[in-house]
Amino acid sequence: MPTPDLQQVAETLIRRAQRQGYVVPSEVRSEMRLAGFEEKRWKEAVELARAALIYRQGRYYHKAAVSPRLEHEHRQQQAISKALRPLLRQHRRQTREKERRGQARLDFVVPVKIQTEDGKDYSLLTRDLSTTGVRLIGTRRLLGQKVSLLLPRGEGQEPYRLLVRILWTCAVGDGLFENGGAFLEVTK
Repeated sequence: MPTPDLQQVAETLIRRAQRQGYVVPSEVRSEMRLAGFEEKRWKEAVELARAALIYRQGRYYHKAAVSPRLEHEHRQQQAISKALRPLLRQHRRQTREKERRGQARLDFVVPVKIQTEDGKDYSLLTRDLSTTGVRLIGTRRLLGQKVSLLLPRGEGQEPYRLLVRILWTCAVGDGLFENGGAFLEVTK
């Protein structure tokens, strides 16, 4: 059971996040130090404040300060991460088995299909993949578009269908382009 003082630190964190919109880990450690606790226990205080805080991109936001749009994006990002984790693990395992180098590659090169907003289908090649986005190589500039990406899972399984916003495009050869996109949501 936490000491009352640690609960007080958690309540201070909640008030601070409410006042300024968020707190960062260094501020949590500072509050711990001021209350006479070891800084290394800062995660215990955050855990006590968890009901009122949302962690996103290195910050703990107060739930009341988070807009419905940000909350929706956060839920979508969690769903995307959950969906892609097994695929990334499987790919890393297969790459490790084939790779003789000391460093593991982060490349993810597989053929994929996309469908643009106007209903046209294209075949492209992924270059790399993370839980937040993908880099695609193909013969089209897709800058600013939302595309539906069909990402193969494995034999006998339906592919993942993800909505991707293309954030950047660059030419890498004659008629060949790299397109970088961020995942927006898992679609059916």
